[in-house]
Amino acid sequence: MNTPTPYNARALPPELQKFRFITEQQVSLLTGRALQSLRNDRHVGKGFPYRKLGKSVRYALAEILAIMDSYRVEPERGL
Repeated sequence: MNTPTPYNARALPPELQKFRFITEQQVSLLTGRALQSLRNDRHVGKGFPYRKLGKSVRYALAEILAIMDSYRVEPERGL
């Protein structure tokens, strides 16, 4: 008998990965920014783009990663 497989976001096909949304707590862990800093940024209208779903705040993982990549610094001298 086949039992239904529970939904697992990690199992999303690659073409759907860009649609994955994460919580403010996960953004804080991922970026090293304090949770309160993320909240303050939203209050003053700066910081990472986000979506408001009712009372919930969600961030697009792909957008967070793209922004973090945009801050990459390449040293002039290699190792």
